[in-house]
Amino acid sequence: MPDEEKDVETTAAPPPPPPSFIKKNKNMILIVVFVIIGLALAAGISLFVVTKVMGDIPNGGGSEEEDYEPRYHDAGVFIKLGDPKEGILVNVGGPRSGKFLKASIIVEFNPGKKSVINEETKSLQPDAEVKVNDVATQFLRATALEDFDAEKQDEFKKQLKDALNSALGGGSVYDIYITSFLLQ
Repeated sequence: MPDEEKDVETTAAPPPPPPSFIKKNKNMILIVVFVIIGLALAAGISLFVVTKVMGDIPNGGGSEEEDYEPRYHDAGVFIKLGDPKEGILVNVGGPRSGKFLKASIIVEFNPGKKSVINEETKSLQPDAEVKVNDVATQFLRATALEDFDAEKQDEFKKQLKDALNSALGGGSVYDIYITSFLLQ
């Protein structure tokens, strides 16, 4: 019978945890809950901000904006107008104004327009180069002195881009960059 006594052991209930352990456990659960709520709020705010910003970007193809241009495009071919070192130098404001403009204007061309860009050399086709220089010179000479104001630079660049695109065919010019500008 001694074997029977070994099998039957009295199991006593474990002692209750001390009150400080229960308090620490509740504090830990409360901290985890606050962290989860904070992350959910941050995700919600981020989603709201992204959708609000993305809502302002045109999705294209609609007739709401006739001047819609793709926001992103392939890398263009950058070509400086006029002399490679000096840029463009023209009389502005009419023949009696005595004013001249010296500017470095760089045009970003669409590399997909084979009638404008030579694929092998990544330069302008000869006939396109003549058109570009002619249009740019005429445009600059015909522009009023007031339109060369720094506040009107974006409109000036858009008008030059439109003039070049009308001469070369729509979509030939992606953008215009002005790196130096001296009006005297």
